[in-house]
Amino acid sequence: MGKKCIICVDDEKIILDSLRGQLNRHFGKQFVYEFAESGEEALEILDELNEQEYDIILIISDWLMPNMKGDEFLIKAHAKFPNVHKLMLTGQANDKAIRNLIKEIESLKVIYKPWQEMQIMDEVMIGLK
Repeated sequence: MGKKCIICVDDEKIILDSLRGQLNRHFGKQFVYEFAESGEEALEILDELNEQEYDIILIISDWLMPNMKGDEFLIKAHAKFPNVHKLMLTGQANDKAIRNLIKEIESLKVIYKPWQEMQIMDEVMIGLK
């Protein structure tokens, strides 16, 4: 496989910018970082990365997004990339959506906003295993 990649999905640019800064601070150029503002855009990016033989190690997604919510996106991503570590980063996901998602993706990790920086970095390390 090629270079290791992390993809972050959130409809709020400020969240994506925050994740970009934290990931760069901890890992620098060790990984390729991709950012999407919707589930649809993220699925396209995942397909492109796969075609280019990137090794996707972690998908971080918000739950509350327009059109396609994070749980729907993560289920679709999981169907295509079952071995990629997945993280829902949310401030608003309801308990039922989270329970249903964990039934679909047993290894899913959920972190609530506002998050602690090291929580994200720990998930990157899990994705490397």
